[in-house]
Amino acid sequence: MIATLDTVELLNASDELASVVLQSELFAQYIEARDRLNRDTEAQQKIERFSNLKVAHEEVQRFGKYHPDYKTVSNDIRTAKRELDRDESVAEFKKAETELEDLLNELSGVLAHTVSPSIKVPTGNPFFDSMSCSGGCGSGGGCSCG
Repeated sequence: MIATLDTVELLNASDELASVVLQSELFAQYIEARDRLNRDTEAQQKIERFSNLKVAHEEVQRFGKYHPDYKTVSNDIRTAKRELDRDESVAEFKKAETELEDLLNELSGVLAHTVSPSIKVPTGNPFFDSMSCSGGCGSGGGCSCG
């Protein structure tokens, strides 16, 4: 690819945007929550237990309710998941991760719609998803996607 002045400016602007995100309070909170979770031995044990049960659950799921350990493994994995979700370090990490993801999704939407309002941006956020055409609306452009 031949680098043009526009390409270089675009790359510089994207580096600046990335730098702003990396210096943001949300990113700092995410890193702090991740580090706290990694240091929390009890939470790590819960994560490991859940991961091991997940493997057992996948094996049981191959046969469904006909597997002899179906009820036991299903109950065990639900219990482990509940314990994991109630763990303070895990909950804080998930919250920080979701907030950072929301910021990145919002940035993606703003960037995409600056280029063109018809760019699809799958964010999982109904507000931003409604701003882009999901394709196949069948209205012949009546939904403003064309």
